[in-house]
Amino acid sequence: MEKSAASTEPQGPRQSWAATASRCPMTRTSAASGHECEAEAGWNLTYSKAGVSVWVQAVEMDRTLHKIKCRMECRDVPAETLYDVLHDIEYRKKWDSNVIETFDIARLTVNADVGYYSWRCPKPLKNRDVITLRSWLPMGTDYIIMNYSVKHPKYPPRKDLVRAVSIQTGYLIQSTGPKSCVITYLAQVDPKGSLPKWVVNKSSQFLAPKAMKKMYKACVKYPEWKQKHQPHFKPWLHPEQSLLPSLALSELSVQHADSLENIDESAVAESREERLGGAGGEGSDDDTSLT
Repeated sequence: MEKSAASTEPQGPRQSWAATASRCPMTRTSAASGHECEAEAGWNLTYSKAGVSVWVQAVEMDRTLHKIKCRMECRDVPAETLYDVLHDIEYRKKWDSNVIETFDIARLTVNADVGYYSWRCPKPLKNRDVITLRSWLPMGTDYIIMNYSVKHPKYPPRKDLVRAVSIQTGYLIQSTGPKSCVITYLAQVDPKGSLPKWVVNKSSQFLAPKAMKKMYKACVKYPEWKQKHQPHFKPWLHPEQSLLPSLALSELSVQHADSLENIDESAVAESREERLGGAGGEGSDDDTSLT
């Protein structure tokens, strides 16, 4: 059933994400993702429960990888805490049970870096990894984080993992009070392999609410954890703390999905359909990572 996203969009004047993005080292694709995160037209609401909503945008429903927009209300998590959790790699290793390995590779500017992330996938799927260029920007009490896949000469695809592609991924964190915020997650990700696109699309809509709820629980526990683990070390807020080597943007190139090898995983399509269909789109609190 199609519904307008307008009824649940955050109210009140906000500085345009797309306009502000021009001050970050982002491509047109990254800036466009910010605009889409705030847009209302062209999005179909597919899930809404317990403060979490999911919208889908697709032109060719059967052949195109959908763009997913997932929004969650966080009534007892300040915007700055959520922003810290999304940045803190050491904490990610604690709360994200699907992570295999994650680390920052190099710094491009004071608000952009390149990083690596690999994660476990349910069998019989192969595990995935991704190399992304990430940019971030505080806007008063709101925050932006964007990323997209790049090629790094020292980190080519591995034989034991499938290299996934972040076509456009972004987070918009909007403060709604001293101890509350709303986060919007926008993504179009190609997990590669050779799963049919409809399987990828259906699983994305099902997994997004689960991932958001898991992240929310991590945010609630973060302040206590951080007090015991380098409480003042936040290089995403204090660039002078960064220990990363510098890297020129010219050493990177955009990672296009069609340049990567497809690994045959089509045999799992039927079982995935059965599992997702039986879930009824409700989701649960099982471990699921955001990529």
